[in-house]
Amino acid sequence: MVMRYFGFLLALFAFAQAGAANALITTSAEHAVLMDAETGDVLWAKDADVAMPPASMSKLMTLELLFQRLKDGRVKLTDTFPVSERAWRTQGSKSFVELGARIPVEDLIRGIIIQSGNDACMVIAEALGGSMENFATMMNARAKEIGLKQSHFVNPDGLPEPPGQLMSAMDLAKLARHLIRDYPQYYHFFGEREFTWHNIHQPNRNLVLEKFPGADGLKTGHTDAAGYGVTASAVRDGQRLILVLNGLRYPGKNDWWAEQYRGDEAARIFDMSFREFRHYKLFDANAVVGAAKVFHGTKDTVPMVLGAPLGATMQVDSRKGLVVSVRYNAPLEAPIAKNQRIGTLTVSAPDYPARSYALYAGEAVDRAGIFARGIEGLGLLLGSKKTQ
Repeated sequence: MVMRYFGFLLALFAFAQAGAANALITTSAEHAVLMDAETGDVLWAKDADVAMPPASMSKLMTLELLFQRLKDGRVKLTDTFPVSERAWRTQGSKSFVELGARIPVEDLIRGIIIQSGNDACMVIAEALGGSMENFATMMNARAKEIGLKQSHFVNPDGLPEPPGQLMSAMDLAKLARHLIRDYPQYYHFFGEREFTWHNIHQPNRNLVLEKFPGADGLKTGHTDAAGYGVTASAVRDGQRLILVLNGLRYPGKNDWWAEQYRGDEAARIFDMSFREFRHYKLFDANAVVGAAKVFHGTKDTVPMVLGAPLGATMQVDSRKGLVVSVRYNAPLEAPIAKNQRIGTLTVSAPDYPARSYALYAGEAVDRAGIFARGIEGLGLLLGSKKTQ
């Protein structure tokens, strides 16, 4: 079999390359990643695959397990969970649950997102897992299921004790994208600005919500080891971006100043990113991107199509040089079923890691009869002799 290639240049399009964006976007954060929410493309990164203490941003994983059970019906927002002494005594930021009370799930969600309540996390962990330790095991198993590769959980809240809680900025971005896409019916909680529980009013600690128009989530975090961090998402003109920053440090500054600067830094990067990056559609779903030659078939060729729409998010200045190439084993031998995988489409650009996508047969091609195959074989033989 011969590998057949053909490519074409899309003069109006080019992929953004994360390395090129590093010269455009800078931050004092030790770890960072900017992701396109629709495609999952990484637009900019800084030590994004290094495991780090995620602090309260790890609460997003606790919420993922809860949202999963809400979605499949095992839990309802109106269900109530009991507050144990262990949950009541949990230190750090609190949502002020009362010992022996039963708290509605909806209020526990708000207590975690808005007030960053460690006590509310413990209530959920014990209700869903029976104990904090068993819930951490569940968190680790679920993290693997959804593709988090640099995450390890030992508690539901991100407190430094017990030690060993780790996530990468990349995993936090992937988790945020998963929450946005898989649980849209619960995402609105992340954008709520305030919550009052037992007459205690607290504003959302995610100041990006106030500082950047279009921001609607997700979660902040801070410990001495982690520094200040935020996993945020925002929408502008129908385009959604996800930003993770962690390891922001401010020696000699108080918490108020540091929290303000964290919000300002995320808003600054969002503003630049929405200005410099655009999402461009390349192909519709089932668009024909080429024709593959067929041997022993009732048709000479079969159209090659993508199984889903294909787009790219890129820097505006990079709108040139995008090469799209198609590869298949030629000739394909009939019969060929519709939607059978028959080739690969690869998108590449200078200094950009190539990305490949499966191509499928756009229609079925039956195997030709013996007489037709004989005529085809004779034609190939005569053609071969003419070229000698």
